[in-house]
Amino acid sequence: MSTLSIITDKANSSQKQFAVLIDPDKVSLTEVEEISKISAKANVDLILVGGSLLTKGSLDECIQVIKKHFDKKVIIFPGNSMQISSFADGILLLSLISGRNADMLIGKHVIAAPFLKASKIEIIPSGYLIIESGVTTAAQYMSNTQPIPFEKEDIAMCTAMAGEMLGLKLIYLDAGSGAINHVSETMIKKVKSNISIPLIIGGGIKTPEIAKKCCLAGADIIVVGNAIEKNFNLISSISEAIHSIQ
Repeated sequence: MSTLSIITDKANSSQKQFAVLIDPDKVSLTEVEEISKISAKANVDLILVGGSLLTKGSLDECIQVIKKHFDKKVIIFPGNSMQISSFADGILLLSLISGRNADMLIGKHVIAAPFLKASKIEIIPSGYLIIESGVTTAAQYMSNTQPIPFEKEDIAMCTAMAGEMLGLKLIYLDAGSGAINHVSETMIKKVKSNISIPLIIGGGIKTPEIAKKCCLAGADIIVVGNAIEKNFNLISSISEAIHSIQ
């Protein structure tokens, strides 16, 4: 079964999902192994792999280690067009629809397209929206775009709607790594009530309570990375909180 089918089927049946984000630059391979084992035991739904820059870690090695200990889907969350690995199950082909940088809408995709086709991994077209979070994040800086203001729910809603109309299969609202504020429940609710495709929320989710609130507001998938790097024990508690929602 394809990764997108699994994600969509769960979202359509109101099953909330938890994705752990691993940045190969921020954790060692030994730590990747530990995170993978904990994630498998904690019933994590997906593992995302990627980062704004990869200067030390190896994407291929990281994914291979994960796959030894985690038997669900491993998806690339690319920080740039070079983050491609045939060891992954799929890749979120991100179109930065919240910004007006043509490179992030289509330019980088043109460069990556032949490599993606050769990799034969599943391509998941995804609308990516950066949301203001109280701090300049790496995603905002590296993309050279302005985030959607924290309180501008209507802009986020209309942008997500346009993304779905353009044929994108997922919408991802991201406050960014190290965010002070997570995406507000008001914005999540407004976006979710106006699209029919799965909604991913990431950035600034530091506790099980925040994760649960975001799910109750309408998030289908919660992504946590930065907080987990500091405390692996959060994987189990956040997973439990998310999966407790009926």
